[in-house]
Amino acid sequence: MRIFSILPGGVSETSAPPAALPERGYVWIACERSEFEQQQALIQDSLRSLCGVSIVDLHVSDLLNQHLPSHFDYTSQYDILVFRRLAAGDSENPRQIKPAQGQPPRKGGPPVLRRIDTSPVGFALFDRVLLTVHPSGCSTLAHYATRLLSSGATDVRVSGAQIPSSPADLMLRIVSHLVDGYLELRRELTRQLDHWQSELLHPKARFNNWGALLEARISLHHLDEICEDQRSAILDWIDTLAEWEVGEQGADNFGGHRGLELLRVRSRDLLEHIQRVVHHVRQLEQNAEVAIQMHFSAQSNRTNDTMRTLTALTAIFLPLNLIAGIFGMNFEFIPLLHQTSGFWWTMGSMGLIAVLLGVLFWRKRYLAPSSR
Repeated sequence: MRIFSILPGGVSETSAPPAALPERGYVWIACERSEFEQQQALIQDSLRSLCGVSIVDLHVSDLLNQHLPSHFDYTSQYDILVFRRLAAGDSENPRQIKPAQGQPPRKGGPPVLRRIDTSPVGFALFDRVLLTVHPSGCSTLAHYATRLLSSGATDVRVSGAQIPSSPADLMLRIVSHLVDGYLELRRELTRQLDHWQSELLHPKARFNNWGALLEARISLHHLDEICEDQRSAILDWIDTLAEWEVGEQGADNFGGHRGLELLRVRSRDLLEHIQRVVHHVRQLEQNAEVAIQMHFSAQSNRTNDTMRTLTALTAIFLPLNLIAGIFGMNFEFIPLLHQTSGFWWTMGSMGLIAVLLGVLFWRKRYLAPSSR
């Protein structure tokens, strides 16, 4: 567990929760989910000491739940936001992109999809306290802790960005970092699906990786659901933020009315980032579906070309079979049957008929390959 006292002039970290809030600024309590479960009594006592209220049991269960979708809830004392991240790498959550409970684990799909970690990050937002519950080994926690501590005792900048002016501002920055983590996966995921599309549409390639492609479609659909939950949670947060007044939830700690307006602007910007992720995931899902449809359409066209060629060849040899059948009848008197030149006349006629039909079918493009 890490505790930060964030003041207008700098940031300091302590090993234990402070007995009281600083005169100005706020406190950030960050812990991993296992730590929150083990030290729940200590954290609740600290919240009662700092804020005069503790988190209700239902919200504690939400913060401890590893499989809860993204959602937003509020009380008159604090707000709760659970936000599922999209990050590469393993964490405490063994699910990652997994089927519904009771189904066997899937092993197919592109490796980048199997590495996406969708563990939830929980936020409890008080007036001057922010409690965050992270999955084990969360890089976001380490990232923001480093940024805050790098500000020093007097520097009001953190790696080129201002110190978050309020707990809500800090929460939005962390959530924005969680959303932007998907951008690191986008290029690799797009490259893998583009490779499959080229294989599906290659006229001479035989695509056999259907299991992996099916798993990729299912995983992309699951990602779409996660992103939609993220979008709904942020929309609920924006609706709640619209009702805030200056002086609520620490919105004016460092900026008054301007600070509250910046929170709203940052929230709308975060929503726009999530919508871009949703759009990209849906585009990938649609591209995979379109590639499969085009693949089967191309296969159908190739099959039609083959059947057309075979039909044309059959039509060429049909008159020849007719002639051979006539001369194979068991009649005693058949023209040319007892003549020395009869065989050559018959073969010549059959050859001429075959050539004429071949030229006719070629001109009608029954024997010509389809343009690609």
